[in-house]
Amino acid sequence: MAFLKTQERTKERFSLLLLDLEEYYFEQHTAYHVTTASKKERKVRGSFKVCSRSVIFDPEDPAEPILKIPLRDCKKIEFVEQENNPFNEPRPSVISISCVQVIYIKETNVIAPYRNERGTKKVSFQLEGWSKTEDVVQTLLQLHRASCLDKLGDQTAMIAANLQSRLARSSFDKNCFQSVAEKPHMECAVEMVMPLVSNPGHVCITDESLYFQPLNGYPEQVIQIKLHSVRRIYKRRHGLRPLGLEVFCTENDFCSDIYLKFYKTADRDEIYYYIATFLENHVTEHTAESYMLQWQRGHLSNYQYLLHLNNLADRSCNDLSQYPVFPWVLADYTSARLDLTNAATFRDLSKPVGALNKERLDQLLARYRGMPEPRFMYGSHYSSPGYVLFYLVRVAPEHMLCLQNGRYDHADRMFNSIGDTWKNCLEGATDFKELIPEFYGKDCSFMENKLRLALGRRQNGSLVGDVVLPPWASDTKDFLQKHRTALECQYVSEHLHEWIDLVFGFKQRGSEALAAHNVFHPLTYEGGIDCDSIDDPDERIAMLTQILEFGQTPTQLFTIAHPQRITPRFQNITHSPSSNSPVSDLSPASQSEDSSFEDLTDESRKLAWTNMGNLTPISSHKIHKEAVTGIAVSIDGAAIFSTSQDTTLKMFSKELKDFQRSVSFSNMALSSCLMLADGKTAVCSSWDNNVYFYSVPFGRRQDTLMGHDDAVSQVCWFDDRLYTASWDSTVKVWQCASDSSSGHKRSQFELLAELEHDAGVNTIGLNAAGTLLVSGCKDGAVTIWDTSSSGTLQQVHCHTGTIHHVAFSPDSRHVLSVGADSCMKVTDVQTGMVISTVKAAEEQRCFCWDGNSVLCGGQSGDLLLWDVLSNTVTQRIPAHSGAVTAMWMSELCSTVITGGEDRQIILWKLPS
Repeated sequence: MAFLKTQERTKERFSLLLLDLEEYYFEQHTAYHVTTASKKERKVRGSFKVCSRSVIFDPEDPAEPILKIPLRDCKKIEFVEQENNPFNEPRPSVISISCVQVIYIKETNVIAPYRNERGTKKVSFQLEGWSKTEDVVQTLLQLHRASCLDKLGDQTAMIAANLQSRLARSSFDKNCFQSVAEKPHMECAVEMVMPLVSNPGHVCITDESLYFQPLNGYPEQVIQIKLHSVRRIYKRRHGLRPLGLEVFCTENDFCSDIYLKFYKTADRDEIYYYIATFLENHVTEHTAESYMLQWQRGHLSNYQYLLHLNNLADRSCNDLSQYPVFPWVLADYTSARLDLTNAATFRDLSKPVGALNKERLDQLLARYRGMPEPRFMYGSHYSSPGYVLFYLVRVAPEHMLCLQNGRYDHADRMFNSIGDTWKNCLEGATDFKELIPEFYGKDCSFMENKLRLALGRRQNGSLVGDVVLPPWASDTKDFLQKHRTALECQYVSEHLHEWIDLVFGFKQRGSEALAAHNVFHPLTYEGGIDCDSIDDPDERIAMLTQILEFGQTPTQLFTIAHPQRITPRFQNITHSPSSNSPVSDLSPASQSEDSSFEDLTDESRKLAWTNMGNLTPISSHKIHKEAVTGIAVSIDGAAIFSTSQDTTLKMFSKELKDFQRSVSFSNMALSSCLMLADGKTAVCSSWDNNVYFYSVPFGRRQDTLMGHDDAVSQVCWFDDRLYTASWDSTVKVWQCASDSSSGHKRSQFELLAELEHDAGVNTIGLNAAGTLLVSGCKDGAVTIWDTSSSGTLQQVHCHTGTIHHVAFSPDSRHVLSVGADSCMKVTDVQTGMVISTVKAAEEQRCFCWDGNSVLCGGQSGDLLLWDVLSNTVTQRIPAHSGAVTAMWMSELCSTVITGGEDRQIILWKLPS
């Protein structure tokens, strides 16, 4: 397996992957972990390792766990000199560490998620070389001070100074030369780079060999590469800076023999040119163009050509933020037999993954058009460290644990099935990942749980084991063999240049990228930002971390269209009708014959939200004298009702054409309105503490509910139950049983429950099933209630000012709230966790949402379309001349009505 080469150098349990990201391993000492139980002392022998942010103890006995103590969790580190009683044997001094957390790794010698034990502890270590104890304690105290600094930039600077001091005090040991006749050319300090980790030391180049000597002697005292065995060398950008050098001793393997990061570009260049000069006499240097010609002529396979392009474009298996990227080439993971003669079997290689699904692309483009500069179409990349380890977790579990702070990902988010992964890449809102070279290699271990890792249990009860293969593959070997065949087949050979244009070529940037729907976040492109120009060290580190975690676009290799491969035509590729119709290609029915027929209403809603940016005003009417507070529509859509602070309920016909009625119940403002399911009754809440029932057929007030001690702010209705929210800090639940003998007779109101709050309640909302109620208060608290028990499920103080509007997502999993603090918050119903916070440029007063997108009315009077997943405004639609104060949306989401402080009602429709 590609980058696991480095692990073969050592068989010990300790690994640099046990360190935190960006942490260094400095030195080790043979020591004993000393514990006392029942006055009996127990000593465990092992290796005491001093790292830049932690202490690690690796016991010799594999049955004992590895201990890791983060220095930031240490309260006291001291040198304890044992008392020397002349009548007793002299006792050695110890390193005593008082801490609040110890991490246990590889318990019972099994690779598994780490166990974090929190609580005050005292841990003692005895060095075999007693004399060094005090020096080691001083080193630990210095590193502890660095770890406890407030600013990350200051921590990093202090640790870097410590590292440079160590490197300056040491040099390459020339006794390690293979031959006494070797002539050294130069030596300098470097770091050897491996996936997620790097190891500082010294490099020395002679007239015969390249040597690297680690500062800590791990994984071996010296690594030697003979110059005459070198086949390729590449300059690399590492951490966005031109400091890397990668050396290969093979022609077609994509795993290098060593990757070095220098501290100065000049040192890197000197060693590069020295090796390049040596190679001139032995190896022909290849450019992208020379490889292209070989590939075009059939001298290189598609697989080999893609590997070479990745190498030339700065992709390395030692750098997970720039791991080699390969395309999905198949689109059929459901058939029993793989037909490589049918064009419908293949993915469209002329489009990036994000553009393969037209419906999703339309949504992304709508967001893109409304986005401020710098704009981008995709909020995530096609290659990142997380995606690489998503695929490789079964062979690189320690890398996954390193990346995710000692935890595996949730079982249902693991790489469980090839077909499901492809489906998610087509349909997921933020999943646009491509593949990695392993999918076209010969080692199938990354799809098999040979290590018997406990990767978790899925929601369906099954354990995460081997990857589920498509029906057309009998086993993992068969899958890889057929996948390789697909990569090299005629269809892919004829179209691979189109994908190269997107990833390495002229469609990677500029107007061509825009036309090809291939625009990613500006930070992912080489030269997108100069981190050295950011003065604030904290900001610079945060920016660099964000870029490396997000993923990077390859270096651009071609600036004009890539030529097509010259292929002999062995077979006719059949073009099915669907191959010209991307919409029918991606319909759920085409994914599987057994797939259930999707509900048309849901599909209509999805389509409406995709096009929400195209909302068009049909008509407007200024029918109130004050701000509009509520909008309701009759069941048949024939009549529209609105309430206002001018105390009136207005009724007018569809399309706002004919004004029909105006009713006033008191001299106080009305705050909201709704239509009952019978279509004959309008319910209005008022600042006079009452709720009014208005009979539409009889044109008069039918009932009054006097139920609160302060203004009623909003009403909701579900299954003969009325929910009333008030500034008196309560929500009351009423059972309404009307006299069945006459539709206009008075109703009986029975108070079922009173939901108490700490402040006035401004807004309430019910979920679709009527089982949950959410309330938003003047003190910024969002409370979620169980309507059957009237009990509180969650209470979250998530806003700093009054809350204007709250609503459940259609699946009832999340609540969205907007408030006077100009924030939009998404709260998880099950956990009460605020999972998304957006600080808007203005107050948002009301909204409708589908769980992914939000149409909201702002203080400025504009309608804003937000993408919740990326926290961005995708469209701004001019609407009212004052704040938007009320909004109604039809069941199919194709009609919207808004009301504002400008006293206007506007009817909006989506173009059909």
